[in-house]
Amino acid sequence: MPVKILMVCLGNICRSPLAEGLLASKLPKDQFFVDSAGTGNYHVGRQPDHRSIATADKNGLDISHQKARQFTSKDFDTFDYIYVMDNSNYDDVVFLAKNEAQKQKVQLILDALFPGDNVDVPDPYYGLQNGFDMVYEMLDEATDIIAQRLLEK
Repeated sequence: MPVKILMVCLGNICRSPLAEGLLASKLPKDQFFVDSAGTGNYHVGRQPDHRSIATADKNGLDISHQKARQFTSKDFDTFDYIYVMDNSNYDDVVFLAKNEAQKQKVQLILDALFPGDNVDVPDPYYGLQNGFDMVYEMLDEATDIIAQRLLEK
C-alpha cells in the first residue's frame, strides 16, 4: 500500500499543484501517491493556473493534467501526510479534523525549511509570473527535504 501525501492551498490551482508535481517527481510512484486539494471550492474541476503550468513546464514538470478539487474531512482517512501552504489553510484543514490523530497529519510545508517558524508560502495568484517562479523555488527546496525524509522511513 503506497504512502499517501496531500498538498493543500486555497484554490488548488497555484501552489498545491506545483507542490504535488514536485513531490511526485521525487518519489517512486509504486511506493507513494501524491495529490492536491484546495480549502475553497472556487476552481473545482479546473486545470492549474496557466502560470503554474508554465512555471512547472519550464522546470521539466507537466502538471497540466491535474484538476482542482476541494479538501474534505474524508481526506484525513485517505492520506498519511497533509502539507498545507499557509497558516490560513492550516486552520481551515485542522478545523475539519475529528481527533488529535487527524490534526497530527497536518503540517505547514515550509516547516521543512523553517521548523517552528510558521512561514507561509505566498499566494502568487494576484501577482506576476515571477511570483510563481519564487513559489516554485520555495516548494522545490521544501519537497527535497520532505522526499528525503519519506524515503528514509
